Amino acid sequence: MTDHHTAQRTPRLVPLLALACGVAVGNVYFPQAVVPLVAAGLGVPSGAAAGVVTATQFGYAAGIFLLVPLGDRRPARPLLVTLLTVTGLGLGAAAAAPALPPLLAASVLVGAATVIAPLAGPLAAGLVPPQRRGVAGGTLLSGALAGMLLSRTAGGALGDRLGWRAPYALAALLTLAVALLLARALPATVPPSRQRYPRLLAEPVRLLFAEPALRRSCFYQATVFAGFSAVWTGVALLLTGPRYGFGADAVGLLALVNAVTMLVTPFAGRLVDRRGADRVNLVCFLLVLASAATLALGGLGGSPGLLSLVAGTLLLDVGMQSGMVANQVRVYALAADVRSRLNTAYMTCAYLGGGLGSWLGTRAYAGHGWSGVCALVALSAGLGLVRHLGVRAGRRTDAAGGRSRPRDGVGV
Repeated sequence: MTDHHTAQRTPRLVPLLALACGVAVGNVYFPQAVVPLVAAGLGVPSGAAAGVVTATQFGYAAGIFLLVPLGDRRPARPLLVTLLTVTGLGLGAAAAAPALPPLLAASVLVGAATVIAPLAGPLAAGLVPPQRRGVAGGTLLSGALAGMLLSRTAGGALGDRLGWRAPYALAALLTLAVALLLARALPATVPPSRQRYPRLLAEPVRLLFAEPALRRSCFYQATVFAGFSAVWTGVALLLTGPRYGFGADAVGLLALVNAVTMLVTPFAGRLVDRRGADRVNLVCFLLVLASAATLALGGLGGSPGLLSLVAGTLLLDVGMQSGMVANQVRVYALAADVRSRLNTAYMTCAYLGGGLGSWLGTRAYAGHGWSGVCALVALSAGLGLVRHLGVRAGRRTDAAGGRSRPRDGVGV
């Protein structure tokens, strides 16, 4: 999306887009808190009910790949409003699902259509000057994380009192309300590309091959997000299982404690603007590895276990959020006129990692308990860290030898 910021639009639109991101992203994450309730309500095993989370995340990845490129081809207002409307209808269908297969199908639809956040990111990047993109990205991510965390809280609490269908119904109403708000508030925009849809779909793949910085950002976020998704899928099974014996609202309360991490993202954005994305990525990987060790103590149960879960998820959330800001700033710096397509490649890889993490996390919990989930987090973050250290070592070697490297997001 080409840059088209104005002083009058930016202060109003960035917070508005952050609100839309929060509502949309919440649709992907509140099912994590109600998996046990879905299992009980539909009479299926917890592992099968956890497929709702996986279906939503894989649907989200598919929506990013198939729909987000349209952000470079279609005006923002009708595209966002249409997708939010489809999402609201899909959530209504999920609330009325009589069995698990229709619920899984509706979850895929919801995931595919609720891709507002990856569309809003490139839009916001064009509304602000380059030196403010880290802050703008942090603001949008704060909104998305508010939706991610608070939706689990509301979903768990509402589900415990009114059943698993109630969170879906409430999410449908909120989504349709945001669609009406954006229909009135978003300005008319001119998309930067006139390419045909098949060419738009092929472009993210071409960009992955052409841009080393994009490939690196994709791999970093996929590894971290896999661990993040594994934890938040598995922790619902842990807290509602025999070790703790809590209700679904306990997952929401844990997420509410983590809401304080929303304050981190604007700071992470400023840090990226000042120090560069690579340094923030390094801190991100170290935080996620520390979180895996801390979370492992959550298997002890009791008060020590709960404190470990709180501390571990805080570290995990901060690491994931900081890495997301750093990676997106690196990606958006590559080219202004293809930001939606760059973001398509980046977010598709990230949520494929998240969907795989949810799937592996469920199986790790079934086979090895909570310790298996924590080992999966450490393994996934370790892969990202090894890749990052290899890049840094390669740069030092090339600098010592006086050789130049291919363009890889220099300065970000």
